[in-house]
Amino acid sequence: MGRPAPRPLLLALLWLALCRGRVVRVPAGNLVRVAGTELVIPCNVSDYDGPSEQNFDWSFSSSGGSFVELASTWEVGFGAQLYRERLQRGEILLRRTANDAVELHIKDVQPSDQGHYKCSTPSTDATVQGNYEDTVQVKVLSDALHVAASPLSSPGPGLGRSLSLHLGEPFELRCEAATTSPLHTHLALRWELRHGATRQRVLALTREGRLHPGPGYEQRYHGGDVRLDTVGSDGYRLSVTRALAADQGTYRCVVSEWIEEQGAWQEIQEKAVDVATVVIQPTVLRAAVGRNVSVAEGKELDLSCNITTDRADDVRPEVTWYFSRTPDRTVPGPHVLARLDRDSLVHSSPHVALSHVDARSYHLLVRDVSKENSGYYSCHVALWVPGHNRSSHKVAEATSAPVGVDVTWLEPDYQVYLNASKVPEFSDDLTELECRVVDKRSMEGSVRVTVSWYYRVNRRNDDVVTSELLAAMDGDWTLKYGERSRQRARDGDFIFSKERADTFSFRIQRTTEEDRGNYYCVVSAWTRQRNSSWVKSRDVFSKPVHIFWASEDSVLVVKARQPKPFFAAGNTFEMTCKVSSQNIKSPRYSVLITAEKPAGDLSSPNETKYIISLDQDAVVRLENWTDASRVDGVVLEKVQEDEFRYRMYHTQVSDAGLYRCVVTAWSPVRGSLWREAATSLSNPIEIDFQTSGPIFNASVYSDTPSVIRGDLIKLFCIVTVEGAALDPDDMAFDVSWFVVHSFGLDKAPILLSSLDRKGIVSTARRDWKSDLSLERVGVLEFLLQVHGSEDQDFGNYYCSVAPWVKSPTGSWQKEAEIYSKPVFITVKMDVLNAFKYPLLIGVGLSTVVGLLSCLIGYCSSHWCCKKEVQETRRERRRLMSMEMD
Repeated sequence: MGRPAPRPLLLALLWLALCRGRVVRVPAGNLVRVAGTELVIPCNVSDYDGPSEQNFDWSFSSSGGSFVELASTWEVGFGAQLYRERLQRGEILLRRTANDAVELHIKDVQPSDQGHYKCSTPSTDATVQGNYEDTVQVKVLSDALHVAASPLSSPGPGLGRSLSLHLGEPFELRCEAATTSPLHTHLALRWELRHGATRQRVLALTREGRLHPGPGYEQRYHGGDVRLDTVGSDGYRLSVTRALAADQGTYRCVVSEWIEEQGAWQEIQEKAVDVATVVIQPTVLRAAVGRNVSVAEGKELDLSCNITTDRADDVRPEVTWYFSRTPDRTVPGPHVLARLDRDSLVHSSPHVALSHVDARSYHLLVRDVSKENSGYYSCHVALWVPGHNRSSHKVAEATSAPVGVDVTWLEPDYQVYLNASKVPEFSDDLTELECRVVDKRSMEGSVRVTVSWYYRVNRRNDDVVTSELLAAMDGDWTLKYGERSRQRARDGDFIFSKERADTFSFRIQRTTEEDRGNYYCVVSAWTRQRNSSWVKSRDVFSKPVHIFWASEDSVLVVKARQPKPFFAAGNTFEMTCKVSSQNIKSPRYSVLITAEKPAGDLSSPNETKYIISLDQDAVVRLENWTDASRVDGVVLEKVQEDEFRYRMYHTQVSDAGLYRCVVTAWSPVRGSLWREAATSLSNPIEIDFQTSGPIFNASVYSDTPSVIRGDLIKLFCIVTVEGAALDPDDMAFDVSWFVVHSFGLDKAPILLSSLDRKGIVSTARRDWKSDLSLERVGVLEFLLQVHGSEDQDFGNYYCSVAPWVKSPTGSWQKEAEIYSKPVFITVKMDVLNAFKYPLLIGVGLSTVVGLLSCLIGYCSSHWCCKKEVQETRRERRRLMSMEMD
């Protein structure tokens, strides 16, 4: 628990809460000012009745006795005659800072202005509550502060108070400040740097004797680079151990005098003086390397970097040697060869040395140069100046122009020949190429040769010739494949090998027509470097070898025949296909049996149906044969290598059509893979049943062609039989219902439901919610009902019927499928039922909203709109009459 508030404080708060009077306040204690400066005395009033514009009167007393009118905010002639002239000149003025606050300004304070100043506010209240005036004492001292700039130790020639320096050099600035005030005052001093119109605080000494660095000088102050010392009794010295570019500008010494009155500090005056202008001169630094040189391979390369500078003080150079392949040091980036840091430590490799010949010359020595040392060399020089705590600062840097170095060496000399040891005559034959290196001269043990193989296609336009990389060998004999040969090399079709030290071979196990074209090889010479790496020194191209053979088009002929041309329904259908081919190497055949419906079949006229197939590996597969009762009713077998036989058992009338053999010849490539060589179609074999049986027709009838949404739709599919009369037990039907959601039958039909000859009903899934039922209501009559119809149930409805007839032998034969003409069904909306509930809901909501509005208006008029009598506010800006007072 917190401590209870003191009893006097509670009493004061209670008094303020009860009285709520006015309080006039001026600064507490005494104000001390120096003659010749400006005096500002603020005065404000706290009115607990609310903020309002107040009037103020100021009076002056030299001894604290009777007061003389000085100035007023509302009466122009308030001031005494003694002060009117100063008021007219503006030396004494009142400046309002708020409605309840004002400031008294006296410019150029005189010793006669020392005394007591009273601020008061005229009373306009009926009852006087609080404090309506307050007094402050002002003391005026004589100007006893002296500030002056000390002379520079080494001013620049002819520049007055200007100091010219180099980057990194130290400098000192001094100013003198003293006071002879009879009172106990304190001095505060700060150094400022002016850049044009902006000023920046460098370092300040507070009245308590504490040092505070300015923004941006914290690190330099704590590091000892910027210091402020006292010299003697009245001297203040700013020391900078190393000049930076940001130190340029005019330095100013600002001194302020402070006095402590009743525990509060007052600044009584401030003076400033410009001490010096510091100019930072850039350091002159140049670096140069000799002219282009040429050196023989295996010799030493000696380059000298000469520097020129105007600095004679203690500077430490840092020298770095760079190497680049091109004169432009940015493309690619330069490589550092050796470096001499500012502590004179050398960083280099075993084959590179850096020596310091004299104070302005640094030599680079490269031993046992090789071709990789050919390029451009440059040196970079940076000058560093030591600072405090073993720190250093960079004052200048320069880079020399690159000098070219050419290393002469003896290039390997050899010839390359390419010949075809095995040339293909047909597809899938072997191709073998040999690339030989002959007449080798100047090829020592430090030189090795590798090969790269290329393929180039013959183009009609000789201006555009593109070469494609097959394989390339690096200096370490690592083989890398191109996009064309990567997969075939993994499959073992492309083989790259090195038969002898000077012979490389390329073998294509099975050459295809796409491999025909020009081939050539490139032999590269590689030279060993000092770091044991290999660098390509020369490429020699061979003449191309043309791989080509004359190819004839593949020929494939298929002939189909029917051994038994006459048969009846229920018998077995047999068809054989004989195949002959030319210009196909080691062919294998795949066979596909197709059936094409006759033009008189309305279900799918001229539609080709895949029945059964046999691939080149003699694997049989049923294609679109969907008759579940006759899964084993079709057989396709291979009789001879070039002859195939197709059989269909228990044929039906629906099997009528044209039957063909589609044969594809396959040629082996790359082992177990096959390539399609040719495809041919046989002559058709027709199955035509000449029957005199009954003729079936189908029609659709509906007694509800237009219904309201939700009603029942009834559709009848009626089958009629013409010709020979049949017993109902000898007939069966597969019935399917379809709908087309359009007026012109231009959309795809949607299957609704089906009933097979065994009485099993199947209903397809739909996107709407109405229910379907399909039943047989008569021997030749089928009923489709749509329960709870919706808008999506409109459209053209028709049925398809597949009759089944029992033959005299007792087997069932499927007749051709027949289709009825469509009937259009319209689904309408019940307008009254559709809008009944929305209207009832709207009327109910309107009634509730109206009643609620009336209730709100009634309550507002009785409780929220009462008039209040406002009292007339008395004007507070004028003084009250004497009778009332």
